[in-house]
Amino acid sequence: MKRTAATAARVLGQIRHDPRTIALMLVVPSLLIGLMAWIFTDTNVFQHIGPAMIALFPFVVMFLVTSIATLRERRSGTLERLLSMPLAKGEFIFGYALAFTLVAVLQTVIAVSFAILVLGLEISGSLLLLFSVAALDALLGTSLGLMASAFARTEFQVVQFMPLLIFPQFLLSGLILPRGQLPGALEVIGDWLPLSHAIDALGDVAAGTEDNGTWASLLVIGGWILGALLVGSLTLRRRTA
Repeated sequence: MKRTAATAARVLGQIRHDPRTIALMLVVPSLLIGLMAWIFTDTNVFQHIGPAMIALFPFVVMFLVTSIATLRERRSGTLERLLSMPLAKGEFIFGYALAFTLVAVLQTVIAVSFAILVLGLEISGSLLLLFSVAALDALLGTSLGLMASAFARTEFQVVQFMPLLIFPQFLLSGLILPRGQLPGALEVIGDWLPLSHAIDALGDVAAGTEDNGTWASLLVIGGWILGALLVGSLTLRRRTA
């Protein structure tokens, strides 16, 4: 546990000295949510899609930042040096996850507060639950990014994982077409993808209609997070050739 915490502290220290990464993680999601609200000015569309945007943009940003940052540790030889010490792969992965979880919580506070206080997004359910679901969704992006970085050899390959891990979730989440109107096989796939559950849960909380299905969605998201972190820790290579 101490080595995991030390890894998290080291990562947070690196982030603190990188203003561009800080801006990307903390500011860009809110700007994108604001852009969507601006596009639909003088309509009530944003009230319907706002919760989904809170799920989508932080999720994508955390995936990109986490995957590239972790890959650079391998390419620079830092990971190889760390693992020559008494640091297990799992401690490295979970240390990164802990660091970016703290960032994700701050990102969530900023994005959700901006959507509610500045953009006027109306929330009928529990604000605490809304923050919790949004933070869990950002952590989902982090965990999938860590898993992708374990397989990728270059930053370009990390970007190539987006069509595999991100785009299908966006297309099948119900944002473009309600999942109930998708072909049967695609509906089943969409119902098992974690972003679908994040969007559903945030929509339920925003509308004040959270029920047992909402909590089931949180369990599915949590299962994906743990699964991605375990896969990442088992497949992580010490160094990229």
